[in-house]
Amino acid sequence: MMGALDGLKVADFSWVGAGPRSTKDLADNGATVVKVESARRLDLGRRSPPFAGGDRKSPDASVFFAQTNTSKKSVTINLSDPRGVEVAKRLVAWADVVVENFGPGYMDRIGLDWETLQQLRPGIILASVSVAGRTGPMVGFRGYGNSAAAWSGHCDMTGWPGSEPHMPPFAYGDVVAPMMLTVAILSALEHRDRTGQGVHVDVSQIEAMVQVAGDLFAGMPDDKPANADPEMAPHGVFPCAPDGWIAISCETDAQWQALCTVLDAPDLHDRWPTAEARRADRAALEGSLTDLTRPMDGAALEAALVKAGVPAALVLDGRGLSEHPALNAAGHFVSVDHPVIGTAKMPAPPYRFSATPGRVGPSPCLGADNAEVFAEIGLTPDEIDSLIAEGALA
Repeated sequence: MMGALDGLKVADFSWVGAGPRSTKDLADNGATVVKVESARRLDLGRRSPPFAGGDRKSPDASVFFAQTNTSKKSVTINLSDPRGVEVAKRLVAWADVVVENFGPGYMDRIGLDWETLQQLRPGIILASVSVAGRTGPMVGFRGYGNSAAAWSGHCDMTGWPGSEPHMPPFAYGDVVAPMMLTVAILSALEHRDRTGQGVHVDVSQIEAMVQVAGDLFAGMPDDKPANADPEMAPHGVFPCAPDGWIAISCETDAQWQALCTVLDAPDLHDRWPTAEARRADRAALEGSLTDLTRPMDGAALEAALVKAGVPAALVLDGRGLSEHPALNAAGHFVSVDHPVIGTAKMPAPPYRFSATPGRVGPSPCLGADNAEVFAEIGLTPDEIDSLIAEGALA
């Protein structure tokens, strides 16, 4: 099935999440993405749970890796071996885009610096993503998603009022930065098409996370707000049956009136008729709502509130999300056959192209495409076998 990026060739040296999530976007849209890996230093994504059948030993059983690397190819190159680096250079000469998220200076040390890449492939796009970027006073700063969450302020605003800073439950920088990286790569390709010049793209996870949270600090009170909103009240999650939660927000007095009607609670409207009154007595208001929603069926309550024009949604867990009829009807989840994991649902791109819809394929098994890719960049079968046996392609 034709993709918008058919014909684009990507040498993907990135690992874990920050780079691979971006190259997944490119691959799902038709780009040929060759993931450079090594059994000597296994991608941490391949070691991340959950594992199909609980098999932690297989490098191909990680569902995390499978979701983050759909539609790609995999080759094994030992970048600590100079012969492996020479093969990597052949791959660069084949590619339009090189993506990496190694520690600062690593690409330079192994001879794959920006200047060398331009000589190997004039017009090349090098896309680098790191915690703090490749330039500026923080160059060399090392860390993971927790470091970016701390530096960007996300930890400070997370948690209950009066509590210590909380870490987001996952490496949020590894999710936000790739979206910025994808846009930057496409912009760099547009520049190359117009001028013939290559571009070194430099994305900082910290700066990407500031982009999605910086404005919140402008209006944040001295104490963190938890689920509260400076304007809307109520604004939070409330218990419902059976053992669930529903998120409810009221921005206008009309929405508050509709909420009270659905809950059959005219006394609540009389007690807090205006947004100002509701904000001033937020704790009592939300306590009263909790008493009313707790025994109510969540799905029925959600349907009634949405019909009445009240912003409301059930809080879905993983199973509820994967089985949600609306997401499945929209084609958001695609069943993909994988040789180790089996048939599993993988998330498709959250947008649709009418003429070039692309295709979500399985993630690659480690080194599964060695013969095909190495032959395409000019290695003979004997050379491939010899370099594999000697550990240069391992």
